[in-house]
Amino acid sequence: MFDERFFKFLLAGVANTIAGTSVMFVLYNAMHLSYWISSAANYAAGGLCSFFLSKLFVFKNSRKSISQVFLFIINLVVCYFIAYGIAQKFIFKILSEHTERFCGNVSLITGMILYTILNYVGQRFFVFRNQLPEKTEERHKENIEK
Repeated sequence: MFDERFFKFLLAGVANTIAGTSVMFVLYNAMHLSYWISSAANYAAGGLCSFFLSKLFVFKNSRKSISQVFLFIINLVVCYFIAYGIAQKFIFKILSEHTERFCGNVSLITGMILYTILNYVGQRFFVFRNQLPEKTEERHKENIEK
């Protein structure tokens, strides 16, 4: 599971994470928008870029399918609500003696970590699962031709 694709996934995520995290914390801390709006804006803005980077760079998936776009969106939404929902409940419970702002920031960071793990698993085994790696696909075609 932790092969070259995982490391490419992390690398592709660095650009999205820097931009998205900046937006998220500016909205939450400077604009005082809610936890959910701030974290959702992060993933809504990065979703399109993430799809193409994951599809082309990470998983080298050349299949053109509208269903794949829907699977990607479903994966993002499910991972988002699970990760940030768990993070918020867990962090606010264990850090209840701290301020709401502090707990919110720690919760956002925790949600990002959980989201990254869940999103990778979802993309690898759910969204882009049917595409064989290029070398395997070439060997598969050669075997069919024989």
